[in-house]
Amino acid sequence: MSDTPEILPLGPDGVLVRFSTALSEPANRAALAFRAAMEARALAGVVESATSLTSAFFRFSPSDLPRAVLEGTIREELGTRDWHAADLPQGRKLWELPAAFGGAEGPGLAESADLAGVSEARAIEEICSQSLRVLALGFAPGQPYLGFLPEHWNIPRQSDVTPEVPRGAVVVAVRQVIPFANAAPTGWRQVGRTGFRCFDPSLTPEIPLSPGDELCFRPVPAADLARLETAPHGGATWEALE
Repeated sequence: MSDTPEILPLGPDGVLVRFSTALSEPANRAALAFRAAMEARALAGVVESATSLTSAFFRFSPSDLPRAVLEGTIREELGTRDWHAADLPQGRKLWELPAAFGGAEGPGLAESADLAGVSEARAIEEICSQSLRVLALGFAPGQPYLGFLPEHWNIPRQSDVTPEVPRGAVVVAVRQVIPFANAAPTGWRQVGRTGFRCFDPSLTPEIPLSPGDELCFRPVPAADLARLETAPHGGATWEALE
């Protein structure tokens, strides 16, 4: 794996800055911090930016901003610090999401716990005691990839695909957790379910989570989910981190 930042063309109007070819906390930190720093420059001609797990993407208007100028600015900014050790962006939030674990809401909990080498009770405790970073949004509108669980949660995906898990399914694999935005197939194991909606057109903003936010789960009885699903954000709450 390479941790040397790469500047890569992405189509006629895009530039990708890749901080690593493999996911790690420092690489994700670098992508989040670098995007924020470039946005602060407010470079005329940059019309959109986004992050993935280890990269920052910038879309530009070629008629307003030559590619060479943008790439030169990117190289200049890259040289200002060690981005793998940079501070995370300002304005982040800490979310608490109620979720039910095990039983019908988490049919894959027992297998996941066994693969992680812990009891089911310990598995729930470990998942809920972690403050997990929103590493990136993807696959479906607003759907977060959350990390990182402890190293013994570096469990593989299933060998087969589950045909469908419901919206709000909480799934785990490779030290990450995802609450599903919509019903969908998955190769990750479902350990719980939340009433939180990753995308909700009735609220402003429609996508409540942002990359860099922190999130923790609060265990609740399965019987509470129906009530929580009718509450704003599925009963989730948040507070400002910085």
